[in-house]
Amino acid sequence: MVFGQVVIGPPGSGKTTYCNGMSQFLRLIGRKVAVINLDPANDSLPYDCAVNIEDLIKLSDVMAEHSLGPNGGLVYCMDFLEKNIDWLQSKLQPLLKDHYLLFDFPGQVELFFLHANAKNVIMKLIKKLNLRLTAVHLVDAHLCSDAAKYVSGLLLSLSTMLHLELPHINVLSKIDLIENYGKLGFNLEYYMDVQDLSYLQHHLDQDPRSAKYRKLTKELCEVVEDYSLVNFSTLDIQDKESVGNLVKLIDKSNGYIFAGIDASAVEFSKIAVRQTDWDYYRVAEVQEKYMKDDEINFDEDEENNSEEPGKVAR
Repeated sequence: MVFGQVVIGPPGSGKTTYCNGMSQFLRLIGRKVAVINLDPANDSLPYDCAVNIEDLIKLSDVMAEHSLGPNGGLVYCMDFLEKNIDWLQSKLQPLLKDHYLLFDFPGQVELFFLHANAKNVIMKLIKKLNLRLTAVHLVDAHLCSDAAKYVSGLLLSLSTMLHLELPHINVLSKIDLIENYGKLGFNLEYYMDVQDLSYLQHHLDQDPRSAKYRKLTKELCEVVEDYSLVNFSTLDIQDKESVGNLVKLIDKSNGYIFAGIDASAVEFSKIAVRQTDWDYYRVAEVQEKYMKDDEINFDEDEENNSEEPGKVAR
């Protein structure tokens, strides 16, 4: 059985940087890692690539030959890859014995909630090669400083989870830059746990872009809450502790922590329900490290803002 990650997310969310940093971290802790680039538009790779889709098809050639734009060209490339899945399987075969796999996918979001090609590629690999994969969906953390963009990130995360049907972890990437575009309206925990979205309404009402779509936005927030599937972890790819905490979650989601364990079902269940970290390390420590301008007393804040959970005390 082979374990790995499907790395996805919008353009600019840091997928290639993530694959580079994650591969280095996993090697440091003793795993043999192979990074598979399945983004035909990614012609500048910072990592050693074990398999590269450009050996099969190039986006620039597709755009020139078929007079397609970048998005149409990527859909064509994924369709071509699906039809030539045997090529990818043959390239992966030598890696299956002892490697941990990182799949670097394109950033065009329509590939993961409108079209079935990318999903079909993943499912065929899982079935034929007996892979255990977790989808790691990166969302730029600075979206939290803009209520409308945060809601769009929630919708994208939810639709991707429902479409891919894989063990799934949503990640606020570049957490070290979270306040580069403005202060957050609430504590970080509010955005990570996707708490009562009605409290975003005040911020949405103040945004002239949202006035026209106020009712639609409210309905969409209710859809996210009704499914109750989306929450986020955080990541600073340059912080080994942050990367290590995320690896724990991924290993738990795809079953890597159970690999090679000879134990009873009772012991397995104890591992499965065990929390990976205390809430302090999951939320408060991250906020203290990357949101230093906020002087927060979490106990007092909870008491003083009982009507508005997660409100930042400034």
